[in-house]
Amino acid sequence: MSGVTETQILNALKNVIDPDLRQDIVSLGFIKDLHIENGRVSFKIELTTPACPVKEKMRRQALDAVMEVANVQGVDIEMTAKVRHAQKKTPRNLLPGVKNVIAIASGKGGVGKSTTAVNLALALAQTGARTGILDADIYGPSLPKMLKIKDRPHPEEGKHIAPAEAFGLKVMSMGFFMDEETPVVWRGPMVGMAVEQLLRDVEWGELDYLVIDLPPGTGDAQLTLTQKVPITGVVIVSTPQDVALADVKRGINMFRKVDTPILGIIENMSYFLCPHCGHRSEIFSHGGARKQAEDFGLEFLGDIPLDGAIREDADSGIPILIAHPDSPQTQKYREIAARIAAIIATQGFEGSSFPQIVVE
Repeated sequence: MSGVTETQILNALKNVIDPDLRQDIVSLGFIKDLHIENGRVSFKIELTTPACPVKEKMRRQALDAVMEVANVQGVDIEMTAKVRHAQKKTPRNLLPGVKNVIAIASGKGGVGKSTTAVNLALALAQTGARTGILDADIYGPSLPKMLKIKDRPHPEEGKHIAPAEAFGLKVMSMGFFMDEETPVVWRGPMVGMAVEQLLRDVEWGELDYLVIDLPPGTGDAQLTLTQKVPITGVVIVSTPQDVALADVKRGINMFRKVDTPILGIIENMSYFLCPHCGHRSEIFSHGGARKQAEDFGLEFLGDIPLDGAIREDADSGIPILIAHPDSPQTQKYREIAARIAAIIATQGFEGSSFPQIVVE
């Protein structure tokens, strides 16, 4: 019986195509540590993100392809991932160890942006990606409550601040350094300086993704980030009602004006399913965010229902991805996070052109 060759295995694996990059996994360089011994074949498939939504499908395709090679007795495949930078490095990047910065934005308040940011960050972390979240909503910081963080960071003079940790996330918020009932009465420039300090003075370490929960609207915090951080892309959250969508248009135009990529739009509170009879009600209308995405040539990332469990879990400090990991709502967040990761991975692998931002 003739032996199995590396060429045979690689030729077989060329039939497995990455659906986002539209190339075979051999040409993409995904095959690592290929070993063949006595008819048994082992190798790793190194994807561009641990959040890849089709990794199990690709593993099965690779297994079937190799098993069809004559004289192969068995196959062992290990799925791994290496998240790539999806933006150009800057000479003085405030976040040198962070590969990708995802800003979560909204045109107005009250659309569930912070809840969405927390659950998307958790969804990325649960895939194995090193993930952090920054609460840049200076006027209304909510992450300490939403993640039930009691052991708050204590800055020491001359040292970087170690972020808090919760559910596998690194977390930083201005809410850690103020009393819950104390209002922030600051002019715009002070907000920008505070956001910059949270970026510069925090020891984020090595992260695959840093999710930034922006304040609503188009103001100093957004401008500070676009000027001083190479943002991988912005995710815009909106309800489907016309009042919210009007502000989304302003947000899209602002980010485009400062050459910041927009990854897509999420429609939050898209519909309500009665827990008793299953009747679907579109309380705030439906489909407006999808149409907005189509009108602006943007990706529609998905819709999330209006659901009491999402709100209750956020208020309790145990987000729905932790409290109800098998719920349909959790699956929605995971699907959207996987789509965001896939878009970023495609941009990072293809070396898409992102704006180079220099900090003066």
